[in-house]
Amino acid sequence: MRLGDEIRDRSPQGIAGVIARLITEGVLVSGDRLPTVRDLAAELMVSPATVSAAWQALARTGMIVSRGRAGTFVRGMRRDWLTRRVNGLSAHAGEWRLDLSLGTPDPALLPSLKTAFSHVSLRADTGRYHDLPVLPELAALLERTWPSRAGAITVVDGALDGISRTLEQVVRFGDRVAVESPGFPYFFDLIDALGAEAVPLRLDDEGVLPGSLAHALSERPTAVILQPRAHNPTGASMSAERARRLAGVIGAARDGDRVVVIEDDHSGLISMAPDVTLGRWLPDQVVHVRSFSKSHGPDLRIAALGGPARIVERIVARRMLGPGWTSRLLQTVLLDMLTDRGAVAAVRVARLAYRDREEALVSALRREGVQVPHPDGLNLWLPVADERAAAVHLATAGIAVAAGAPFVVGDHVAPHVRVTSGMVAADAADVARELARASRAAPR
Repeated sequence: MRLGDEIRDRSPQGIAGVIARLITEGVLVSGDRLPTVRDLAAELMVSPATVSAAWQALARTGMIVSRGRAGTFVRGMRRDWLTRRVNGLSAHAGEWRLDLSLGTPDPALLPSLKTAFSHVSLRADTGRYHDLPVLPELAALLERTWPSRAGAITVVDGALDGISRTLEQVVRFGDRVAVESPGFPYFFDLIDALGAEAVPLRLDDEGVLPGSLAHALSERPTAVILQPRAHNPTGASMSAERARRLAGVIGAARDGDRVVVIEDDHSGLISMAPDVTLGRWLPDQVVHVRSFSKSHGPDLRIAALGGPARIVERIVARRMLGPGWTSRLLQTVLLDMLTDRGAVAAVRVARLAYRDREEALVSALRREGVQVPHPDGLNLWLPVADERAAAVHLATAGIAVAAGAPFVVGDHVAPHVRVTSGMVAADAADVARELARASRAAPR
């Protein structure tokens, strides 16, 4: 096949767009060798720099790979350590001008660990293996700041660990689990791994729609997974009134008292919205998970989990047959950072910085004719005409975003990409201009 016959727009974006389409459609498959930059440039009668720019954009998206003198090849997209939906979600490592694909906090806005680590023992000694899994001082602080009455609170190795372990306690093979769509791809894969069926929930700017939850409950799910604040990927935060209405829907449903609600407060202390939970109305049915990854550091791998004692204590018991407990050394570090005035101030600064970045980007997008709601947290859900075309356009500008499809169950959601807008620390107008152009990009 002569690629030149397929390419009409001979800009870097046009060339990259056609190659991306051919790969997506299976015309070009993993292992196919592409023409050299010079050969394709001669065929298209453009400069080698133009083709090179297109090749670089495709390489950034992970669609092609250069093997030196052997040539450039269509790349297999799998990374075997990632789950099905998450595979390909974030951009491949490369020379990105701005990587907005990761959904992670800005390292520059994380509080320093230096002071906290200076207060821990120089030996990783825990005493006895069967000591309490949570430091008493940390447990007391968490209990004081929890958004509702919890029968028990423990500490786990990150929010996803807590959610996974809760699902394992309440969901069995063949069960149904109601989950937001769009929502977090790992939740969908967790549900698949348990042999359960995902029932999609629709949402608006205040969270899950009560009517959608009522419809899902008619299918008698065992569990409901919600993100009450800074929803990933949309940035929506649930109002207290919406939480009250959702609790009422569950309370009124047939067998509603058997449904376990799992809440993922993944952005926690960097969210601008108040902490909200259905546990205020359904204390015996809600497991609330508060992560400290976005506020204090992803590599701390630490989150708090609170809810009915009958569920939390089973989780604690199961962990004793695995990791046992979350490192008390790391618990000491977290306790220090939650009480140290300097660390508390640093998190407050970060929260306001993310808010300002979101507002600057949304305002700039609106000036470009793209209307999106003001999100909370780190992410923005950008509507696009075509996900692949948008990603390729942005790649030519050196900007990475996450594809929207992995965030969706079913087909009721229009094409989007997720943008980690919390990482746009400067040049919001320039980034918005590229995002707006990408949102209108059509398949070549």
